[in-house]
Amino acid sequence: QGELVDSGGGLVHPGDSLTLSCTASGLALEYYAIAWFRRAPGKETEFVATVSWNGGVSRYADSVKGRFTISRDNTENTVYLQMNSLKPEDTAVYYCAAKLTTISIYTHEYPNWGQGTQVTVSS
Repeated sequence: QGELVDSGGGLVHPGDSLTLSCTASGLALEYYAIAWFRRAPGKETEFVATVSWNGGVSRYADSVKGRFTISRDNTENTVYLQMNSLKPEDTAVYYCAAKLTTISIYTHEYPNWGQGTQVTVSS
């Protein structure tokens, strides 16, 4: 069973940028659609962005569209989430998740999850 490792979180100010990374051990990400989800304190886990196995198709939540960019480098077995113009409401634990075949915005369709990385946006 493979393992996802997400990293790159931290404490930033509103308007700052941050890049999250999702890598894997024992799992060739080139065969997987990857998504980023997030969970803020007291809230449900919500979809953020997803990208197809070859990077050709991506989707974003309305709340991050135009500010976040999901990309992947299959030669590095890594998927990235570039987050610009961060807002306090982006504060959450961010998780990457992997599934075979097509992309999805639904948590229950992803069997593989990272451990999460905390992003805090505060002045």
